[in-house]
Amino acid sequence: MTAGPGGGPSRRDALRRSTALLSDRGLGEAAGDARFLLLGILGLETRDLLVDGDRRLAADEAAALDAALARRLAGEPVARILGAWEFWGLPFRLGPDTLVPRPDTETLVAVALAAAAGRTAPPRCLDLGTGSGCILTAILHELPAACGIGVDRSEAALRVARHNAVANGIGERAAFLAGDWCDAIGGSFDLIVSNPPYIARDVIPTLDREVRTHDPAAALDGGADGLDAYRRILEGVRRGDLLARGGTLAVEIGFDQADAVRMLARAAGFTERGLHRDLAGRDRVLSFDCPDGPYNRSQGCLTLR
Repeated sequence: MTAGPGGGPSRRDALRRSTALLSDRGLGEAAGDARFLLLGILGLETRDLLVDGDRRLAADEAAALDAALARRLAGEPVARILGAWEFWGLPFRLGPDTLVPRPDTETLVAVALAAAAGRTAPPRCLDLGTGSGCILTAILHELPAACGIGVDRSEAALRVARHNAVANGIGERAAFLAGDWCDAIGGSFDLIVSNPPYIARDVIPTLDREVRTHDPAAALDGGADGLDAYRRILEGVRRGDLLARGGTLAVEIGFDQADAVRMLARAAGFTERGLHRDLAGRDRVLSFDCPDGPYNRSQGCLTLR
């Protein structure tokens, strides 16, 4: 791809060559990866390829694309190379301590928005393990009067989340706190959401190389059985009286974890609202109502005595 004396390849030729290079190395999403890299590295939009596809790449552009392709051939995911990805139609910066937002997780946003649809007052939202802030930011973007808090153990992730909230126009309605699940939080929330780490520890070495090598381990490792985070969340929400009366707790789950998470929630006194599947038909989100048991309804959902 390096530019010669006559200049670099055209944008269209660069796309074709990049696709062929990735395809020859056996990358199954070669065409899509090449397109994302070309557009992202050169700061282009699709219309730039359609309208001005014959424009030749400058030397620095060709070199930058070559470097990106080398990283992709070495197994680095496109989103990590670009340092950004799209979620819920919004752009999100990434960092080493944040997961790449996945389309499956948009199911969690959809469940939260459906739960908020019938409310008369703007909901107060809590996102546990916020990472890049994509879930909270997407929810607040769709609910212009809502406000929320994102919690994460990683200060680096919180800096990324704060940037993403501001960049997507909801910074004044979002706060971000460092904490271990519910330990740093007080108050009452109408929506509590989480996409926690839920991979069983001994399964992590079997994951795709792109995931196990480039995703933060803390965002994957759910403990010996993959359920540690759910225990902490359910216990913390109940103990801290965090879910307001009529509120909804919604958590993303692994495709085979519905029954196990149901049992944990039932033991903690929560009432299931529903199991929600992603676009591929896999179990993806469980949602719950306030815990059962002795509580002070004037304070919100639960105050154990």
